[in-house]
Amino acid sequence: MQRRHESTAAVSTNPKIVGIVEQISQLTLLETADLVSSLKSRLNIPDLPVGGFAAPPAHAAAPAEEEEPAPAAQEKSLFSVKLMSFEAGSKPKIIKEVKNLLGLSLVESKKFVEAAPKMMKESVPKDEAEKIMATMKDLGAVVAME
Repeated sequence: MQRRHESTAAVSTNPKIVGIVEQISQLTLLETADLVSSLKSRLNIPDLPVGGFAAPPAHAAAPAEEEEPAPAAQEKSLFSVKLMSFEAGSKPKIIKEVKNLLGLSLVESKKFVEAAPKMMKESVPKDEAEKIMATMKDLGAVVAME
């Protein structure tokens, strides 16, 4: 196991850093996870989403007023789907569908569903939005298309 950090080309000459690297390389997987959690908390580093980063909508800022009618035309073809509420008995099925649709973990999906009303998908074509709405309604969810 010691070869892993010794084989790197860039070796720190700072004894403090070398000591920290040596201590970290001795940690178990659980201890490493605890270390990462503690560092995130202490350094105020946010957790990254499991599915990675999604591209934000392109309408972040309009530099000139002339370009405002173009986003209005775009809004007619792109819609957002919002989970408004759900039947209590259908909650597990809805959580599973949200997990599949959004690529979230089971725990994240459960929190997402319980936080309704919440935006599920933004800037999707009308046919995709209608498909999502039909699926969610069949499962017992109340969804809205905006």
